Amino acid sequence: MLLKRPIRSMLFVPGNRESWIEKAKRSKPDALVLDLEDSVPKREKVNARMIVTSAVEAHSSQEILLYVRINKGSFIHDLEDLAAVVKNGLNGLFIPKVETPEEVIALSNIVSEMESNQNMAHGSVGLVIALETAKAVQYSHDIAKLPRVQTLVACTARNADVARNLGFTWTKEGLETLYHRSQGIISCKAAGKDFPIGGLWQDVHDLIGLKEFATFNRNLGFSGEIVLHPSNVSIINEVYSLSETEKNYYKGMIKIFAEAEANGKASVMYDGEHIDIAHVTTARALLSMDEDK
Repeated sequence: MLLKRPIRSMLFVPGNRESWIEKAKRSKPDALVLDLEDSVPKREKVNARMIVTSAVEAHSSQEILLYVRINKGSFIHDLEDLAAVVKNGLNGLFIPKVETPEEVIALSNIVSEMESNQNMAHGSVGLVIALETAKAVQYSHDIAKLPRVQTLVACTARNADVARNLGFTWTKEGLETLYHRSQGIISCKAAGKDFPIGGLWQDVHDLIGLKEFATFNRNLGFSGEIVLHPSNVSIINEVYSLSETEKNYYKGMIKIFAEAEANGKASVMYDGEHIDIAHVTTARALLSMDEDK
């Protein structure tokens, strides 16, 4: 199932923290990811799975999409995570550490069988694929174009899996990961998946840094990003939405171009710049996406 709107904020919640789930929802992220992987201690895995299963079964919100990050290997060595969470109420799975299209195809086939067992429509459960290794980045377009894949995540966290695998030294400016991020965006767009996801800012109390980081990612072409704390959601949602100034700018552009067209012109000067139908098409698309949020 293709995404119908951008996911501006994708908030992670450890699957073993039952009391955090409702609190996370109150921060109004576009998507919630209940985590069964890295944020859950090994001794808590079984308990987390039960909590997440209950949350999926109870989920009915149309405003917040619900995803589950499964453990790497769950769809190869055992099926417990998948069998527990592929149910009505689940919008998709967040898949860590896959590297090849073949892995994603194998997972998709398993999910198809589970959808059938649950009397769910085929394709109900989308896949969000995290690019966490050099090999995954190399195959990113082939992965992105697979039917069940909704989007790619090209995160650049400091000292995490991507940094270790690619060997970069993280800086606040982020130029060392520009290629990695751009590759994720291009692979998504080339595959017809319009809403690539970036992130993530780990210093959750540095809200100024968060906003600067997110603004850079938005300018680069991401439609949203991973969030680690509810207090960060509103800032991320704001960054990835049009401001009133931007809305007025694009509405004014559409209006002035319509007047030019009525006078037989195919271009016009607007706010000191030359614009034509290409610019107006972009303006309409941006306003339309913003209205859908």
